[in-house]
Amino acid sequence: MPHRRLTRLLAGSTLASVALTGCASTSGSQLPPASFVSMQEGPGEEYIIGPLDQLTVFVWRNPELGAKVQVRPDGRITTPLITDMPAVGKTPSMLAEDIRLQLSQYIEDPLVSVIVDGFSGTFSQQIRIVGATEKPASIPYRANMTVLDAMIAVGGLSEYAAGNKARLIRFDKASGTQKEYDLKLGDLLKKGDSKANVMLSPGDVIIIPESMF
Repeated sequence: MPHRRLTRLLAGSTLASVALTGCASTSGSQLPPASFVSMQEGPGEEYIIGPLDQLTVFVWRNPELGAKVQVRPDGRITTPLITDMPAVGKTPSMLAEDIRLQLSQYIEDPLVSVIVDGFSGTFSQQIRIVGATEKPASIPYRANMTVLDAMIAVGGLSEYAAGNKARLIRFDKASGTQKEYDLKLGDLLKKGDSKANVMLSPGDVIIIPESMF
């Protein structure tokens, strides 16, 4: 299937799914420029643990009770003294608290921390980039992630991209609506315009149309 036809199909299916999930939408708005362009290596504090994520569980003064584990496809983990602890759908701090409660049956006042070392991200935590890009993809959201970070991850714009006509679709939990924002990816990637770089949120969809000529 030709590349241009494939990107049209991907963009079309994503637009259809986005339209079905929201009650209302706004379009043509502008997001404020990102105040910085670098992202943290790991996910943010509100990251939701997903299947196949790699975790490190640390128990202060009791290192033998900690472990490096991978979240199983069933959403659970097993560590010393704890079997089949549900992990998916929790933040690292929530999981650490659940582990602490379990360990308190065996040791006094355990201090537990959970670090996400390698992460895949649940669907709602992913950033989807579709349309006229070198490799349309879903990528895990990371703390402080910007549009520039996302575009680097997918190899930039394709030869036929209309970068300055790109859009960002974001679901607003507070209002239960979808909001649509204009993106100037051409200015960002080809002219280095830092004002065109904006912050992303988990679940954002970036749609890049093709030029008509």
